[in-house]
Amino acid sequence: MQTGLHRNTISKVYRQLETDGVVEAIAGSGIYVRDQQKQREIRISPYIRNKGVKDLDQEVRKCVDGLLNAGCTLQQTRELLTREIDWRLRCGARVLVSTPREDIGASMLIAEELIPSLDVPVEVVPMEELESVLESSSNGTVVTSRYFLKPLEELAKRHGVRAVAVDLSDFREELTMMKELRPGSCVGLVSISPGILRAAEVILHSMRGNELLLMTATPDVGSRLLALLRAASHVLCDSPSLPLVEHSLRQNRSQLIRMPQVHCAENYLSGSTIEQLRKEIGLLT
Repeated sequence: MQTGLHRNTISKVYRQLETDGVVEAIAGSGIYVRDQQKQREIRISPYIRNKGVKDLDQEVRKCVDGLLNAGCTLQQTRELLTREIDWRLRCGARVLVSTPREDIGASMLIAEELIPSLDVPVEVVPMEELESVLESSSNGTVVTSRYFLKPLEELAKRHGVRAVAVDLSDFREELTMMKELRPGSCVGLVSISPGILRAAEVILHSMRGNELLLMTATPDVGSRLLALLRAASHVLCDSPSLPLVEHSLRQNRSQLIRMPQVHCAENYLSGSTIEQLRKEIGLLT
């Protein structure tokens, strides 16, 4: 049967079906649908057992005993655990990255870094549209920056999903570079996120006062970007803006008195926050 799918995609689906107990692989024979009337044997990965938990079975018993000691019946304990596990599985079904429409560029920056790191679909949804999206399907985790977490937590709670904030990079390399620039230098900041541009202006002014001349631009406004490239000796940009900055430099090279030094901030998010998110939505193995 020709599916048109890449073999890696098909293999991933088979592995997930085997994990869920739908099929079983028999060495040298093939993959077969599992008899759902048989009790499934739970196989614990040796890798998991090496992660500091000496006896997973004992940890499970302690959890159950804790609920029983709190006054729950065995049936209630089962329902509580099942409900929590089901909820976490729903949270791991997809990631919805959301910020206000006026700064949807921040969502795009977050999504760009999450997509290669997560094995689930990642969608960008403006905050103004999130309610309707969650009404149609409440599976998933809502991700945003800490600036917008509070209103999204309230919205997520109403729809029974999780809202998680991610932490931004400390931009240590870029800030060190700004500290070392000589007074009077003109610095251009280019980003698809207006919010990032405003925050960067405040931070750099607090560091250098009026020693540096700051110019900002979003890459989609060509005239403003060109004016910035003509004036700036140093240009800092995010990765989505870099191709447009380089294209504008090539296209307008004859109009530039000098070529500015361009530095691209490779990471918008801190490395630890991505790993924490993977743990929150149950993607760490």
